Amino acid sequence: MSSSRVARRVTLTVVGILTVAALVLSVVGVSVVRRSFPQTEGEIDVPGLGARVDVMRDDRGVPQIYGDSISDIARAQGYVHAQDRFFEMDMRRHITAGRLAELVGEAGLETDKVIRTMGWRRVAEAELPTLAPATRTYLQAYADGVNAYLRGRSPAQASLEYVVLGTTVDDYRIEDWTPADSIAWLKAMAWDLRGDYSDELARARLSSRVTAGQIAEIYPPYDLTRQPILSGEDWAPAPPPSQQSSSAVPSALRAVAPRPSAEDAAAALASPSAQEAYAAVGRALSAVPQLLGRGQGIGSNSWVVGPDMSATGKPLLANDPHLSPGIPGIWYQVGLHCRTKSAACPLAVSGFSFAGVPGVVIGHNDRIAWGFTNLSPDVSDFYLERLEGDRALRGDTWEPMETRRETIRVAGGDDVEITVRSTRHGPLMSDVVDAFDDAGARSPLPPSEGTTRDSEAYAVSMAWTGLETNQTADAILQLNVAQNFEEFREASKSFAVPSQNLVYADVDGHIGYQAPGQVPVRVSAFPGSPPGYWPAPGWDETYDWQGFVPFESMPTSLDPSSGMIVAANQAVTASATPFLTTEWDYGFRSQRIRELLESATRDGKKLTVAQMGAIQMDSRNEFAPTLVAALLEVPLGDADDSEAEVAFTKEAQDLLREWDYTTPADGSRAGAAAAYYNAVWANLLRLLFDDELPEDLRADGGSRYMTAVARLLENPRSAWWDNRQTAAITEGRNEILRQAQVEARLELTRELGKNPEDWRWGALHTLELTHQVLGGDTVPGIVRGVFNRGEFEMPGGSAIVNATAWRASLGYEVTAAPSMRMVVDVGGFDRSTWINQTGASGHAFNGHYDDQTEDWVEGRQRPWPFTEEAVREATEAELALLPEGEG
Repeated sequence: MSSSRVARRVTLTVVGILTVAALVLSVVGVSVVRRSFPQTEGEIDVPGLGARVDVMRDDRGVPQIYGDSISDIARAQGYVHAQDRFFEMDMRRHITAGRLAELVGEAGLETDKVIRTMGWRRVAEAELPTLAPATRTYLQAYADGVNAYLRGRSPAQASLEYVVLGTTVDDYRIEDWTPADSIAWLKAMAWDLRGDYSDELARARLSSRVTAGQIAEIYPPYDLTRQPILSGEDWAPAPPPSQQSSSAVPSALRAVAPRPSAEDAAAALASPSAQEAYAAVGRALSAVPQLLGRGQGIGSNSWVVGPDMSATGKPLLANDPHLSPGIPGIWYQVGLHCRTKSAACPLAVSGFSFAGVPGVVIGHNDRIAWGFTNLSPDVSDFYLERLEGDRALRGDTWEPMETRRETIRVAGGDDVEITVRSTRHGPLMSDVVDAFDDAGARSPLPPSEGTTRDSEAYAVSMAWTGLETNQTADAILQLNVAQNFEEFREASKSFAVPSQNLVYADVDGHIGYQAPGQVPVRVSAFPGSPPGYWPAPGWDETYDWQGFVPFESMPTSLDPSSGMIVAANQAVTASATPFLTTEWDYGFRSQRIRELLESATRDGKKLTVAQMGAIQMDSRNEFAPTLVAALLEVPLGDADDSEAEVAFTKEAQDLLREWDYTTPADGSRAGAAAAYYNAVWANLLRLLFDDELPEDLRADGGSRYMTAVARLLENPRSAWWDNRQTAAITEGRNEILRQAQVEARLELTRELGKNPEDWRWGALHTLELTHQVLGGDTVPGIVRGVFNRGEFEMPGGSAIVNATAWRASLGYEVTAAPSMRMVVDVGGFDRSTWINQTGASGHAFNGHYDDQTEDWVEGRQRPWPFTEEAVREATEAELALLPEGEG
């Protein structure tokens, strides 16, 4: 199944909507459309408030909330989130609870089966009582605010989406919001942002198709010439156990030697039964909607510079998380302010929140600022399990599995029951959907003597830290009120999943970094491979998780000597201890950012807020010089080509000769060169890899493939240079490079016209902001036109600082992009800037639905008021929320 189809699974096969929904939207009047819009002026009674709360909105509808207690502010945030984004919140909680089919009918059934198997909601409910009392109070107050908004409202009065869905889903009733609904959303965030799981599964499947050497070539090691986040001077791991007392070394960090069962596991991995099970897991995982995004392009840029590099004399911090685009956007901007800051009411924070979760996730308070990028540690493992009925092999004995029944309600249909089975490692993910044949003949290691490849029945279980109870919800409130680096680190201890790179700045001039997260300790299933690289044999306890990396052993730094910290998903350190992952981004973005910062501060120059924002829009492709040099060395003709045919391709190739490697969307010569280069890149990947990779694992063109191809260019004897589909021909490096250029010229001639000078990268590289439920291809155009926005012509690309990623196997359309951008000046918070991808509102006809998108596309950021004086000056609408009975 292609990624585009997966991404739009939740856009429903709501075929019943077709003509009926179109009729509804054409008949409903303005009053029906507007009745779900938020009231933003006047007064509203809100049950449970202890005192008046003021909600001030600027010209983009962004609210700043002022109250006298944390509970009142949380209650008001819940009310305001629900005003603007309740359908989004409701959809998310149905997904995370495995109840999507209740909202959208049979189209949500497969998603529900997978989520119920993992049990996100069950874990969220178990997690709630483990949280700090202050966090539980905060979550409940937020839920009370959401429910105050819902009180007395029908679904149609809450959002237009319910009107459209009501044409096929009868008698839908909105349930009260609960604290567990908020926690379950954090599980979804952790799911999309965890690292390595897809590559571990992919390698297992590829082991039956290509050699171990070929797999190693497309999973190259990280190039440490692209500087990690922390240098050896900034941080070093703790001394090895021999230099410490045994009591000082947690048992989880002691090495455990692999056992001889590796060969047995390798043979099992290659069996048809195991390959079918892994393929079934792949299908199951693809049924989970991409709520934040997943795969190539999902990451972030963040960096912070110290006072010596800043024009303000105080640190500057920039952040832009790269997630799947959509409308409404993932983030919701908000300010949360205690009128009088005190120990009892310490909130003075502003930034980006998730609708459905109280607090600010990324932003700043009156003392510190912080940003996130995905650390992507390997926090999930697949285990191959030997089964006999409802028992799994464990050593020499058969151990009963846990089983439970789940009933899934389906709107407009019959209930569906499933049985969930779990081993000690986790749920059997291969149980969820039927397997399909993806078996082959090779494995990473030869089978043991006498082992038959098809004599066993296998299943696949999944261990994931997100299925362990944790206290990530505590971290959000603690980060919001932290006043210094020590308190910031203490807050980050609770940030278990998803693990993030946290960058830091404060008003005292300090900058810092912390890697938090719950990272399991385990050994590799195969000699010579890092932990988690291949699925492990579930019957051998050697490969079980042996605890988690202690927080004190995670990398951290305060005020590094370089005066800057750049965290753009590259390796955290050059050290292999503690082991975090092998699946880093390969550092093209991080190295470019570092070079731009160094250039901007050379000869005593200082960085401004505007310069920080300009760096976020840099569009240079750092891999392009390597590939272009190889392309220009290759003769464009073969024995059968005429001079005219060679000249035809050369006319396009000439665009590359003086190209500056930037990727603007416009019709400049650089924009034309970017179009041709990227078409060559897509065709090169197709010619190199598509003959040997299954359709859903085809090369995406991101930083890993850039690094792999750079190495393949130096190894013309690699088997990848031979196209298996041309059985009588061995193409070789130069022929594949020639064909890629010829095919790209023909492709763009068809798509953009005969004259290369007229080509534009933006004509290919477009973005449509798609509504997750009512924006897909199966929904009629009149409905899509109401909820979707675009298409926008976009600069940038994959592994570029302006990270508008695309997947070469799908086309040139944007699949991931900066979900927001911000630059914080801790020397004067009112000088900070921010921009969101869409707008504050989730209501399609509201003026704030997409009123930030044009600025976002163009790279403009807007002023970010923080002090009360600046907020009041920017206010265009003010709403008073009053204790019930006072209005």
